[in-house]
Amino acid sequence: MIAYAAFARSGFLTSLAYRNEVWANIFGKLVQVFARVAIWLAVYAGVTAVDGISISDMITYALLGGVVMGATRYDRIVRQVGNALKTGDVAIWLLKPVHYPLYLLAIEAGMSAYTFLLAVVPTIAIVALIYGMQPPASLLHGLMFVGFCALSFIIHFLCAAIFGVLAFWLMTVFSLEWLLQSLISLLSGLLIPFWFFPEPFGTIASHQPLAWLVYYPSAVWLGRLDMGATLLYFGIGLAWAGLLATVLALLWHRASSRITVQGG
Repeated sequence: MIAYAAFARSGFLTSLAYRNEVWANIFGKLVQVFARVAIWLAVYAGVTAVDGISISDMITYALLGGVVMGATRYDRIVRQVGNALKTGDVAIWLLKPVHYPLYLLAIEAGMSAYTFLLAVVPTIAIVALIYGMQPPASLLHGLMFVGFCALSFIIHFLCAAIFGVLAFWLMTVFSLEWLLQSLISLLSGLLIPFWFFPEPFGTIASHQPLAWLVYYPSAVWLGRLDMGATLLYFGIGLAWAGLLATVLALLWHRASSRITVQGG
């Protein structure tokens, strides 16, 4: 565990070395969040609420989407695996006393912590000062939101790592990256919350693993789930994380076997 903690620290310090990127990240995230807020302001023009959801709820939802999705970058994870595969560096990790997927997790944790502290938090603070932001429905909902954010990071990483490892068979990550981007945009709740989806698509979408990236953390913050439902869906999210971790472990085992065979 000490080694992985060192990898996480290395990821944080590596991001710290490129301080000029902070301003670019803040500007980019400001544009994204302002765009999402502007869309909902246009949708709610002249209307105070839609199906019991107020414009204040949707502004807060848009800001929370920036919190839970602003730090972790699926494309960074997929590309890192793709580059290691292309250069052959991935074979070196088979000789080291570390597990490559756990190394990726540690590095991404460090980089995500840096992005969250120096880019996401300032962005949300600026937009919240302009448009306002609702507090959590209760103290318990606020605490559970933190837990759901941690679960969101884990599921986000696992999905990206699975897509990255699939490159061992496809020998490219470009199409995988675009596919994952499309799935996250549609099925995470980032663009449209599932309570606006027509049935049965809303129910189906709310029970697939990507729903835990944005939809459930935001729904918990806004109090759309009571505490019983919050704990239930947190448990379901943990089950999805366990299943995805198993899939990643099996894929990595198969992928590492291919490297061994090809390398003699």
